Amino acid sequence: MTGVFTLKHISRALIGAGLFYALAHSAAALDLELPIDCVLGETCYIQQFYDHDPSKNWGDFTCGSLAYDGHDGTDFALPTRADMAAGVAVIASAAGTVKGIRDGVADFAPKVAGKECGNGVVIDHGAGWETQYCHMRQGSVAVQVGKRVDVGDALGLVGQSGMAEFPHVHLALRKNGVEVDPFSPNGSNSCNAASGGLGRDDLWRAEITYAAGGIIGAGFSTEVPEFAAIKAGLNTPENLPVTSPALVVWVYAYGVRAGDAMVFEIAGPSGRVLAERVQLDKNQALMFRAVGRKMRGAGWPAGDYAGSIQLMRGGEMVDETAVNVSIAP
Repeated sequence: MTGVFTLKHISRALIGAGLFYALAHSAAALDLELPIDCVLGETCYIQQFYDHDPSKNWGDFTCGSLAYDGHDGTDFALPTRADMAAGVAVIASAAGTVKGIRDGVADFAPKVAGKECGNGVVIDHGAGWETQYCHMRQGSVAVQVGKRVDVGDALGLVGQSGMAEFPHVHLALRKNGVEVDPFSPNGSNSCNAASGGLGRDDLWRAEITYAAGGIIGAGFSTEVPEFAAIKAGLNTPENLPVTSPALVVWVYAYGVRAGDAMVFEIAGPSGRVLAERVQLDKNQALMFRAVGRKMRGAGWPAGDYAGSIQLMRGGEMVDETAVNVSIAP
């Protein structure tokens, strides 16, 4: 370990007492860029936010469920391990001086006490502000303690080291050692998920739309795939044989809640193949579902097949996606 590299845990009781607000606003606020080189909502997504609930329950800054108890930062995630393997840069959210680094923690390995952050970087931005970047890929940290970095400079690559169940960079922000949520630096919740809960009192340089869960990926298969294969980066083949034993459509999603539903449809050259609604019975940070039909007769009609999946919540569509495959002799 080089430099100061510890996770800070400040009592949430202090936040309730107003100390959080005073510390966070004792100097000019930071102007932050995303800590990851991706297109939010397309090539990456926010899996979890800072936990604002002081109890054993949890809640993000909109009073939504995209957090877990005691989560002290924001998780910017990649869809699959294949995306991680391709290499996505972790970048400095603001200019500053590197205060601490760690490298050498293996990706996908069991967590090690005291190294829950895995490989990462801490940057001192002055005036008591610092950012911490966790779970970076082993061997990728590209800066040294004392180095001056500008906003957008590469610090390393997104990984899955330390206490991480999916490839992502965990960004923690602190002011004078106290945790700060960049989406709600005054420590209050808007409780307005319908409008995104974004009141522009956040610290982000560009406006970020809140997504209360969504679809990460989807595809066709000839059988129900293994979840591990989906998380690794399972792709839909361009073509399937007419003798395929089954035609299955699967979906990979995050932030689903009890009471949500997945609505599946498959249409082929001879009309509708499948229309099914799957009710979800529990909150899940990450999940997948698959539905399908077995082959009947001599085989599937040759031609193009279109699949559509919608994530529904309270009668409203949260997200949707479409997939296609051709079936040929």
